[in-house]
This record gives sequence, structure tokens and C-alpha cells, in this order.
Amino acid sequence: MTRPDIREPADIDAPWLTAVLAAGGVDAEVRSFTARQVGTGQIGDSVRFTLDYARRGEGAPDSLVGKFPAAGAESRATGVALGNYLREVRFYQHLAPQALVHTPRCWFTDVDEATSHFVLMMEDLAPAEQGDQLRGVTLDQARLVTVQAGRLHASHWGDDGLDDLPWVSGSKAAQAGPVNDDAVSMLWAGFKDRYADRLKPEWTEVGDWVSTRYTWLGQRHDGPRCLTHNDFRPDNMMFGTPEGGHPVTVLDWQSFAYGAGPTDLAYFLAGALPGEVRRAHEGELLALYLDTLQANGVTGYGMADLRRHYGQGAYLLFLTAFFAAMVVTRTARGDDMFMQMLGSAADHMIEHDAVRD
Repeated sequence: MTRPDIREPADIDAPWLTAVLAAGGVDAEVRSFTARQVGTGQIGDSVRFTLDYARRGEGAPDSLVGKFPAAGAESRATGVALGNYLREVRFYQHLAPQALVHTPRCWFTDVDEATSHFVLMMEDLAPAEQGDQLRGVTLDQARLVTVQAGRLHASHWGDDGLDDLPWVSGSKAAQAGPVNDDAVSMLWAGFKDRYADRLKPEWTEVGDWVSTRYTWLGQRHDGPRCLTHNDFRPDNMMFGTPEGGHPVTVLDWQSFAYGAGPTDLAYFLAGALPGEVRRAHEGELLALYLDTLQANGVTGYGMADLRRHYGQGAYLLFLTAFFAAMVVTRTARGDDMFMQMLGSAADHMIEHDAVRD
């Protein structure tokens, strides 16, 4: 059967879905389907395809979820400019099988390097449910995610082979991106103006500090590097429910990098747990993360280093919040989410004395 091509959701038909299943090793024939948008992605749009079969071969799924470039022009342009679409496809093609973290099964993915037009067809993880940045997570869910973080980071801990891959952010082979200190400062100034009535004074002070140190903040990590997610938050995860589903699955690999693992952990815990819960259980969660690293082969990295690197890490959550707010298509939920991310990141940075040179 012909290999599937790259299509927009509106152009997908039953023969194309049949070809996707064949690419994933299933011999079946799709007769018809229904399509419904799912998720709350800012840079990409996701669609669930519920399948009706003329011939249902062994292993044929009830449904698939496809990810596509964002329909919003501003968000799509951002995804192209930042290399998000190309990066996610390359992750599933080359890194996912060895990453140790639980990710969706990829049935088919491809990208046009010239245009960044892409398609990613994955397993439908329902009845698991997408996390919600605004709702946050339970402590038990935070423990599950902490283990997944440790597994992910251990998988390529100190692996300088990632430096040779141009589609890995932060690698030596990666081209310089469009973001620089001046651009970040301008975006922060615009964010302060737009959201002035929602910003606490201490958050503004943190932003004034962060926005003038973009390059330095990305370079100050003094420990081993590893494969990192770089947008490690509940909206990019699926959690099991009483009805079923894997306990936690990590999605949205558009921003992964060769970077500092504890930054992912700070990004998640600062934004996903209420401050009082995080403070009460931070020591336990850091110990769980370190135990997971060690159980998966990491040596020579201790709690003192982890605490220092974790304490520095929430800057990325703060940067992502105001940067993304200014470059994606604006929505009411997006406004609330970015403000929640920014405020919780600022609080974490202040608590950990991270706002200093």
C-alpha cells in the first residue's frame, strides 16, 4: 500500500487512514470515520478519528488521534519559526524508543522540512484524560510524573551524541534560533503592558530580572546535560482515570532539548502543585527523582547538586509563560494559564533565592 502523505485534517479520507494503519503494521480497511477536535494545544491542533471498518484486522484500534499544525495563523507561524513541528516528528522517529518515558504509540508521522508541514498519528489514550494546568495535579500524580522525569533524563544522561543532532534544541549542531536577549526584553515589555492589572509587584520584579538575562540563564547550568522535555506541564500529559488508561503519558515533544534535567522537574512542580503542597513535599519528590535517576544508571550526581539545579530551574516556566502569551493566538484560557504559570514560577524562584547573578 502507498505510504501516507502529509495532510490537513479536512483532507483526510478513509483510504488515507487505511494507509496509516498499514504503516503501523495493521492490515485493515477503514470504511468511514468521524473526526472531532480534542485537547487544548497552543501550537498544534489535535483531532480524534473514530474508525468504522469494512475489514478489521488484528490489532486495529477503535480510534486514532492526529496532531497537525495549528489552525491559528499566529500560532502556526510560531511553530514553524521555532522549529517545533520538525522537532516533534524527529523525536518520534529517532528518540522515543530509547527515551524510557511513557509516550503514545506513533502509528505514522512525517514532516516537510522545507515548509514544516507535518502530521503525527498516535494512539488514542482514552479513557486517560488530559491534565489541566489551571486545575493542577494531585500529589499522587506528581509522584508519577516525577518518576517519568527521572526515567526520561536518565535515558540520555550526559549523552553528547545529542550534540550532533541539528533538530535537538541546545545541541552544538542546532542553528541559532530567532530568539535573543533583545526579543525577549521586547516581549516582556509587551506582556507587562497587556497584563498590567493582573501582575503582582514581585512578579514584575522577577520578570524584569529574567527578561534581561535570557542567554545567561540558558547557559548557567553547571551539571550534566540530558534529554529534556522543556514544556513539562499537565496540559502535555495524559493521566489514567478509574475507567482505565496508563497512569501517565507524556505528550507534546515540540520543545525537547539537550539541557538540564532538574529544570523540567522545577517547571512541573512549580506550576502543577499548589505552593503549600509543593513546599510540604518538595524534599520527598526530589528524593524520588534522584532515586529514579540512580535506578536507571545515573551515577555521580547527588542531592546537593540536584537541589541547586532544581532551585534555578523555574526560570524556564516564567520565560515560557510570557513568551508564549505574546506569540500564540490569544484565548481567554490561554491568558489564565500563562498568568498561572508565570506567578507560580515567580513564587518558586523567590523561595529558592534564584533571582540573583
